[in-house]
Formats: sequence, structure tokens, C-alpha cells
Amino acid sequence: MLINLSNHPLSQWSERQRETAHAQFGKVRDIPFPAIDPYATEQEIQNLAKEYFTQIEKIHQHERVKAVHLMGEFSFSFALVDLLKKSGFRVVVSTSERNVTVLENGEKQVKFNFVKFRNY
Repeated sequence: MLINLSNHPLSQWSERQRETAHAQFGKVRDIPFPAIDPYATEQEIQNLAKEYFTQIEKIHQHERVKAVHLMGEFSFSFALVDLLKKSGFRVVVSTSERNVTVLENGEKQVKFNFVKFRNY
């Protein structure tokens, strides 16, 4: 199983990303990424990371977690990646190509095309 801890649930992924995830990891389970208070202290971020780590460990007790897909606010992600890797979890990020089109009115249209999952 792949745990998807990001602001982008599986239902919003491209067909290619979904197919790649299922082929590499099997089932995908979404855990919504928390709203991170920009005024939070380092200790509050660490405590929140521990809460999410515990949640992932509980899931892993019932169903083998092959990897955690973690993308979001950097300080929280760093703290959680550290906890997960120290406990032997594989943690991945999705990579993409960024394609920008400048429209006639000057606005930019950005499209991200999934490429692969990369280990932290």
C-alpha cells in the first residue's frame, strides 16, 4: 500500500500517476495533508509530525505500507520524513515536468505532467 499524504488526493491524480502507483505499491490510501499554522513553533511542528507518524504506524500494523508519498509544507514534511525513515519506512515524492504556456492576455497557464516517484 502507498499512503498518499498530500494536498492532492488520488482522485485528482492523472491516469499515469494512478497506474504507476498501483503498479509499484498496490492500493493507495489518502491521508489529507494538515493545514500548517505559519506561526507554529518548531516544537508544535515536531508534535504534529509525531501524531501523523503514529497514525501511519497504526495503519501499517493492519496493512503493510510499502511507501508514504509525502508532499507539502517543508518543515512538517522534513520532520515526518525523518521519523518515517528512522523507522524503516520508504518515503517518496512525485516528480513532474512543468509546462508553461503564456496566453495572449499575458496570463501563464501551468500544467504539471507526472514523471515518476522518487525516494527521499
